[in-house]
Amino acid sequence: MVPFSKYLFSFVMLAFLLCFCDGLYPDKRTHVRIINELGDGIDLNHHCKSKDDDLGIHVLAPHQFFEFSFVPNFWGTTLFFCRFWWGNKDHWFNIYVTSRDRHRCTKQCWWTVYSFGPCLLDGRVQKYTLCEHWNDKKLQGSGKGNSTARIYNDYEYLEAGEKKGK
Repeated sequence: MVPFSKYLFSFVMLAFLLCFCDGLYPDKRTHVRIINELGDGIDLNHHCKSKDDDLGIHVLAPHQFFEFSFVPNFWGTTLFFCRFWWGNKDHWFNIYVTSRDRHRCTKQCWWTVYSFGPCLLDGRVQKYTLCEHWNDKKLQGSGKGNSTARIYNDYEYLEAGEKKGK
């Protein structure tokens, strides 16, 4: 007969492991939002993907946004990258990189796309002040699958207290 303490130890270890599994709790999800702020009535085309998920090609009218969510992996290697194009411009950018973004946008990574590059919402001041340069090297590889994504038609649906700015 196995002593009760071995059962208890096994149960505690199992509970500990389950607490650290990705996706167990919905509050571990990260939400990425991409807003078209190119101006002058310019539509923004984009195609975002990761190693495992292809979110498809979408077109955003001015001030429209696209949103998707995911749970960053346990190893801290989650990467989503996007190709952006309009007119004769063609760029790409790593829209979520765990090593870069895990501390500056833990649950909401909201980006505005300007012609000079994307700017991340700085949660401390509620403005899009964390601007990055386009990556503009060879476009990243391909993905498979599809993830839930939403497109909204008006920037007025942004969260309360959020301010538009550069």
